[in-house]
Amino acid sequence: QVQLVESGGGLVQAGGSLRLSCAASGITFSRYVMSWYRQAPGKQRELAAAITSGGSTDYAESVKGRFTISRDNAKNTVHLQMNSLKPEDTAVYYCNARNTNFPGLDYWGQGTQVTVSS
Repeated sequence: QVQLVESGGGLVQAGGSLRLSCAASGITFSRYVMSWYRQAPGKQRELAAAITSGGSTDYAESVKGRFTISRDNAKNTVHLQMNSLKPEDTAVYYCNARNTNFPGLDYWGQGTQVTVSS
């Protein structure tokens, strides 16, 4: 059974920081691209950041320079360090795991709420 369990969300003032974590189980972690998506109220879910097993990263333009994604393949965890947070970063953040060779093997966490007050 695949599980992705997010933690670290919460309420923070603009300019503050949060660190999200996602613990994965039931998958061979090193075979998966790990990503953080977010969905704000009334908007579509969008990619915030992604990281391959080898450590290559990709970021949405809106978070570049403020967010950092990292992973620990030994601990099956992925993190998203979010700095200089803005009210527009308010969203539910979802952890995603997508198999590198079989993209149909695609799993989601339950989401964690991030609220940035102005």
